Amino acid sequence: MTQIEVSFDEKTLREVLLGDKGVEVLLENVLNEMMEAELTEHIGAEPSEQTSGRRGYRNGHYRRKLTTRIGTLELEVPRDRDGTFQTKLFKRYQRSEKALVLALMQMVLQGVSTRRVKEITTELCGREFSRQTVSNLTGRLSEQVQAWAERPLEEEYPFLLADAMQIDVRRQGAVRSTTAMIVVGISEEGYREILGFKIALSETGESWKELFEDLKARGLQRVELATSDAHEGLEAALRSAFPGCIWQRCQAHFRRNVLDKTPAGYRDRMHELLDQILEADSQQQAQQRLEQSAEELEEKAPAALNVLEKGLFEATAVLALPEKYRRRLRTSNMLERLIQEVRRREKVIRIFPNKDSAWRLIGALLAEKHEEWSTGRRYITMDEFYEWREEQTEESQKPADERQSESPNRTLQLA
Repeated sequence: MTQIEVSFDEKTLREVLLGDKGVEVLLENVLNEMMEAELTEHIGAEPSEQTSGRRGYRNGHYRRKLTTRIGTLELEVPRDRDGTFQTKLFKRYQRSEKALVLALMQMVLQGVSTRRVKEITTELCGREFSRQTVSNLTGRLSEQVQAWAERPLEEEYPFLLADAMQIDVRRQGAVRSTTAMIVVGISEEGYREILGFKIALSETGESWKELFEDLKARGLQRVELATSDAHEGLEAALRSAFPGCIWQRCQAHFRRNVLDKTPAGYRDRMHELLDQILEADSQQQAQQRLEQSAEELEEKAPAALNVLEKGLFEATAVLALPEKYRRRLRTSNMLERLIQEVRRREKVIRIFPNKDSAWRLIGALLAEKHEEWSTGRRYITMDEFYEWREEQTEESQKPADERQSESPNRTLQLA
């Protein structure tokens, strides 16, 4: 194994010990020495060393930034004269970084880029890329994303969250709005997982149905509750794909729908009323609280009252579950935050050169987040849920005259 010796001059040592970026400076030096050692091993000779086994010559350096958990590093990447040396360091780059660079390179090659895009590719990669290089990178990254996107789903996922984001893609000679649909599940062990995604021309019931059918074909089963906004096509697709599951209308979206119909001067009061109604212990209690405020709302915000009355049942469906699970499943905020993370990277691209590049970049980002979630901290423990489900199953199997009176939360059909 090659031994690496890291040395510091007085200026660098002061930066390490006294500066604000001591760890970054230290790591930059270590990584630079690692790459120099790699090049020495590649060409078979130290700088200026004359040996019979030499396989090439050094040819200077180029600067490259590497983003790490401790900050952005400025590295000096060595080159050989024949251009055959490639450091293994950047092979550890995240798939999403490769997808980002690849999409930018495609923009350059297709003539739809700007001077700034060319600067970014050179800065990230150290050089420009040929069409063949782009093709090779595309194939390897697409295979990785596809393998993740088509993996079997071998566990139960009692809880689902579904949402979509709009992106701009160049199609048929114009920039057109395109939909990225994402489904997150919570597994029987209580971990969050990204189960699937789809790039569709538009968000329709049929496109959602296709995504859910694909998830079922990969093994998705026993969905108990699904949370989403009130998109009609999405709701219908969920009910069709998972008969008997509880559909929870996202309370965050529901609040916005109600507030949109509320006069500006009454919105503070409406916030208070929504808090009281939506934080009830049961659907019956939520309905009672709404009825107690109905006369006031009829006078101050009749249009908002209409939205509230029509959507309250679906917005409080989560109350059928044990209390422990309600707060995290009553909204799709967790999925909204995921979409915001994707959006930060997508904004760099602005307009995807084609549908495949959108699928590749978003898929790579989602695959990374999936790995982080599924191997990290448990999102929620599921013991109480399975105890609850077993009790509901036993109760439903009793003869009608022996069944206990339904509790206030047993107002919905169970999966």
